[in-house]
Amino acid sequence: MIQKIVSPLGIEAWLVEDYAVPVIAVDFAFKGGAAQDPADRPGLAHIMSALFDEGAGPHDDEAFQRLMEENAVELSFHAARDQINGSLRTLADRKAFAFELLHYAVTEPRFEEAAVERVRQSLLASLRREASDPNAMASLAFFAGLFPDHPYGRPTRGTLESIGAVSRDEIAAQHRRLLAKDGLTVSIVGAIDAHDAEEMLDKVFGSLPTTALLQPVPEIQLAGLGTRKVIDLDVPQTVLQFATPGVKRDDPDFMAAFLLNHIYGGGSFSSRLFQKVREEKGLAYSVSTQLGALSRAAFVGGGVATRNDRAAESLAIIEAEMAELARNGPGAAELESAKKYLTGSYALRFDSSTKIANQLTMIQIERLGIDFIDRRNGLVEAVTLEDIKRVAQRMFGGGKPFVVAVGRPEGLS
Repeated sequence: MIQKIVSPLGIEAWLVEDYAVPVIAVDFAFKGGAAQDPADRPGLAHIMSALFDEGAGPHDDEAFQRLMEENAVELSFHAARDQINGSLRTLADRKAFAFELLHYAVTEPRFEEAAVERVRQSLLASLRREASDPNAMASLAFFAGLFPDHPYGRPTRGTLESIGAVSRDEIAAQHRRLLAKDGLTVSIVGAIDAHDAEEMLDKVFGSLPTTALLQPVPEIQLAGLGTRKVIDLDVPQTVLQFATPGVKRDDPDFMAAFLLNHIYGGGSFSSRLFQKVREEKGLAYSVSTQLGALSRAAFVGGGVATRNDRAAESLAIIEAEMAELARNGPGAAELESAKKYLTGSYALRFDSSTKIANQLTMIQIERLGIDFIDRRNGLVEAVTLEDIKRVAQRMFGGGKPFVVAVGRPEGLS
């Protein structure tokens, strides 16, 4: 059972008590991620989040890492486009110590020059490798093409120039702006009761500023639809990424879009694209799509890697299936099969304390309600063939997708 708890300082969280194993998982997020990076400092949130456990409070970087290892405390942080995500996993009998480390990491990161430089050099080395990696190149061009002159179009991990130039003071200032109690979402799962969980909330997060200093991120429609961007790279395979308009998470049509995506390309072995591109034609090992539901934009994005001489054929199938779904929608049998899979597999998202905590955080961020887990399969079952046909026209009926191709695709320009 999910409990809504409120700490003495007014910090809210969702809690699931589970004493089957002596483990506690905490998942949390702060509004304002990479989309809050200044235009000339993409990657600022990324490098900041990578430094949270590289020395904090009274512990320098080596001491902090050693204490985590010796006490089996797992901490991780990640800067997504719309939020800063973090998680903790600890043994229940080490919770006080683990919560203290988390408190230091979130509220008192040291951002020591030596640690900043070490993380900078590691990130720069990664960016140099990715400069000739077709998948990384396609992803950068994909978001830049969909969201030009918008925070979503900037590289979340930064560029060689921005990461090379970012200063310790800029990182510390971004921490002060983004991490605050008003943008905080927390989920707790495991061997801890409500009283101790409430105490933990204040201990870990209570000293943060009340209000974050976030810049508004404007709504944006997808750019580049119907165009193709080919990036020449001397490799034997072409990496294709493509996108069409999607449906935001708070849209009444979202669940129909969710089912449609599964039928089109989201179902790993059963989707139309998998069957057509891999099983029937043998054009690629895998092909997939997913719903990109950002705070200020929505898209259906997909990708495939195939031989240069068969890239045009692969893209033709991808576009033909879009057009067919826009005209006629899926069949009744396809819809029922998708419902059966998506309702039956839902429990797999909750097979560990870490997964449960992550799901609860997502549900809170998306404002789906504390009873969403109980209602979710019913929402899937309620989608009708008429609903999904309407959404297919909405998502795929506007013409050809935006396409990025990295390689030397024959017949594409």
